[in-house]
Amino acid sequence: MAYFGTLYFFTGKMGAGKSTISKKIARDKNAIILSEDEILEQFYPNQIKTFDDYLTYSNLIKPFIKSHVQNLLRVNTNVVMDFPGNTQKQRKWLSNIASEINVSHKLIYLNVSDETCLQRLKQRNIENPERANFDTLETFNYVSQYFEKPNEFERLNIVEITQ
Repeated sequence: MAYFGTLYFFTGKMGAGKSTISKKIARDKNAIILSEDEILEQFYPNQIKTFDDYLTYSNLIKPFIKSHVQNLLRVNTNVVMDFPGNTQKQRKWLSNIASEINVSHKLIYLNVSDETCLQRLKQRNIENPERANFDTLETFNYVSQYFEKPNEFERLNIVEITQ
């Protein structure tokens, strides 16, 4: 009998705590964690200066990431993807990684107020000053306008965390 891993991915605005929660879930589920921010920094150091840069480089790594994650899931490895699932299109890409090989997934929805997200971004900029040029109020407002709450029509296994 074959056993497969579970894919965990996230949705929530900037500063909602996706990276923090992803690390906790990875520990709790004995999972491998893949962080888009860390992968992009390794492959494209100091090249992501704007949101458009992020979109360009993010799309470049997706084919490799998809194949790699599917291989891990096939060998009974739980995978936590610290990648944004903030639009239906992003969530579809993430959920397809699991559905294409018929493994389970969980979407963790961090339902956090804008005020809390902005407070966390300020704290993150203090702790990680190299992010201060990207983690701004302007970027938060720009990115937040595209945020789409998950809904039942997406047919996802949603776990909502309200903070």
